Amino acid sequence: MAEDTPTTATGIAAHGSERLPSVDVDTYNIELKDDDGFLGDRASKGAFQRILDASRKPLRKNGDDPLGKKATEDISKSTLDEVLTGDDVAAAALVHGAIEEFAQELAYVTRRFLKTKAWADTECIVVGGGFRQSRVGELAIARTDILLKSEGLKIDLVPIRFDPDEAGLIGCLHLAPSWIFEGHDSILAVDIGGSNIRCGVVETCWKKAPDLSKASVWKVDLWRHADDEPTREGAVKRLTKMLKDLIADAEKEGFKLAPFIGISCPGVINADGTIEKGAQNLPGNWESSRFHLPRSLIEGIPTIGDHDTAILMHNDGVAQGLSEVPFMQEFDRWGVLTIGTGLGNARFTNRKPKEKAKKDKGKEKDRKDKDD
Repeated sequence: MAEDTPTTATGIAAHGSERLPSVDVDTYNIELKDDDGFLGDRASKGAFQRILDASRKPLRKNGDDPLGKKATEDISKSTLDEVLTGDDVAAAALVHGAIEEFAQELAYVTRRFLKTKAWADTECIVVGGGFRQSRVGELAIARTDILLKSEGLKIDLVPIRFDPDEAGLIGCLHLAPSWIFEGHDSILAVDIGGSNIRCGVVETCWKKAPDLSKASVWKVDLWRHADDEPTREGAVKRLTKMLKDLIADAEKEGFKLAPFIGISCPGVINADGTIEKGAQNLPGNWESSRFHLPRSLIEGIPTIGDHDTAILMHNDGVAQGLSEVPFMQEFDRWGVLTIGTGLGNARFTNRKPKEKAKKDKGKEKDRKDKDD
């Protein structure tokens, strides 16, 4: 099969494309460093756990740790959320202290991003990832927003609107060309992570909201591959079966499934569909120049319905950020930070429809005429 097969369908962009239907991807997967190493390590899920653990350590020695004997990494997000609203004020104060320290770190990392040329003039940053999916995460994001504004930075820091587990799947809709939505009501989407592979049938709800703001995940299949430790080929085989099962379920339910699969994947995605770097947590060597996930999936799923399958793969931080496109239209330039095992990042510039661009140009001219 020719190397460019997955990108030859009409209107399908190249994998990892900078130019998508609604936005230009200015940059993604930046790895900023300081003297202590990668900045992302200062604002990850693990960073919060280290901060909380450091606060518990001296208390543990005296037998005064209000969170008890359980190791910090074994305390769930829901347990910490309950602590914040519980009667044990010492435990709540301990968690609040960790939130404050983490917010200081996240504010520092955000400032560093904003100082880069690629992130200049960013007006809003959406924060996603698993950490956001908790009251602890929401408070940390809100506190970071306050810290940045108190320093005079004109920027909004907001939690991602969709469930972070679904945002990467919903974001895949924004990888698809507009013709997909006219004759179909759903697509297949894949979100590949270091521990899990999540596949879903995503309803476009395009007739209700052409901007895709009402899109939703109809059905999802989750595989925790980290527990099974499969080979790369075994992972692709399992993924292909998951997608085939979803196709059968969608057809049985009467969905008009588009012949398109959007893939969200860690790392830097090359235009030919290979992964340049950043996929070290995936099963096997996904960074090999001989491995091509889109082509492997097309071999297993050559058609959907009566049409040839088209596939587009992009970075997982980009895909999660794309779910916010309908809600970011008041801004020209915006970004996403995803707080999980690491810190995913992407910066976008909205591509305005021609009519809106003309109006904005006219307004700018009127302003200049008034100034003159």
